Amino acid sequence: MLVALAIVVLVGVIVVERHTLAESLHVLAHLNWAWFLLALASEAISLSSFGLSRKLLMQVSGRPARFGTVMAITYAANALSISVPFAGAELALVFSYRQFRRHGVDAATTGWMLAVSAIFSTSALALLLVIGALAGSASLASAAGFLGAFVFIVPGAAVLLALRFENVRRLLHQIIAWLVGVSRSVFGVPAHGVDGLDEFLDRVASLRLSGPRYTEIFGLAVLNWVADCGALACAIKATGQSVPWHNLLLVYGAGAAVGSTGITPGGFALVELALTAALTAAGLPRSPALAAVLTYRLVNFWLILIGGWILMAVLAHRRIAPGQSAPDSPGSDGLREPGRLGHAGRPGQRSPSGAGQAPRRRPGLLGPGARRLAGHRV
Repeated sequence: MLVALAIVVLVGVIVVERHTLAESLHVLAHLNWAWFLLALASEAISLSSFGLSRKLLMQVSGRPARFGTVMAITYAANALSISVPFAGAELALVFSYRQFRRHGVDAATTGWMLAVSAIFSTSALALLLVIGALAGSASLASAAGFLGAFVFIVPGAAVLLALRFENVRRLLHQIIAWLVGVSRSVFGVPAHGVDGLDEFLDRVASLRLSGPRYTEIFGLAVLNWVADCGALACAIKATGQSVPWHNLLLVYGAGAAVGSTGITPGGFALVELALTAALTAAGLPRSPALAAVLTYRLVNFWLILIGGWILMAVLAHRRIAPGQSAPDSPGSDGLREPGRLGHAGRPGQRSPSGAGQAPRRRPGLLGPGARRLAGHRV
């Protein structure tokens, strides 16, 4: 119903604002390509900084990760996240977990990396919203910025508390056990319930990095959002308009907040409407504002979507050659290069054909060990 309502609203806006849309398309035909290329570069920096932060987090296991592998998984997961309404972020998380497990990273390191990465990412966005609220010229917009910062910081704080304090971790165990029980009663999976969950959570909570390394990772998380916001600024300049610097972070935060609702894939149409309205409120004419938003979404949404699905197809069709070791026995680098690995579904830790029976292990967070799902596709 929400998707249908969003489509109705979009069609209504197109009909009512058809003249504005036509003028925006005329502006797009006369873009400043130098600024457009800078927008592309900013978006590339944004994605690279996020991938690099994950690579550094992987070093908690003592094995360096390959940057190309981490970027391929991150890029493909982003495409999945912005392709599916409502559950896109959750599916991207599962996809990332299974891909990293498939490339030989142990379950605890993978879970810890994804949790800390989420904490730092939401915290960095909250920090930018606070800065935007302090710099904003409108009191209502500033209040909205503080509210958005609070909303984005709550999930990260909850995960951080669960990692640091045993009582919170015990509460998290109870919540997960209840959810798993509901899943087993409705869908029949996972078959082994929450066996091994306590051990898994304790292992995740025991992982630590040094203070300077955490600072470096948080700096990369901030750079991720700043560079993405910079792509919006470059898109505005590409249309020949002046950037509303005092309200830019709040404008950007409005788009991020609407996009995070997941009502439409990647916030399609809703983000465009929210950003255009916010830029118009910040002083830009409607037609150039819409043109700037469409330019920004080209590099922020469509190019990531296309490139990410191509990478996902590549990751899904890799095959482990006979005689190679299973992903549970990674080499000295901890992450194998994608070209050496095989399809094998993504979560998997079953020995490849001819390699003998895989060692038995205690079931983990996602069921009885990570299994390889031959022929599985996303």
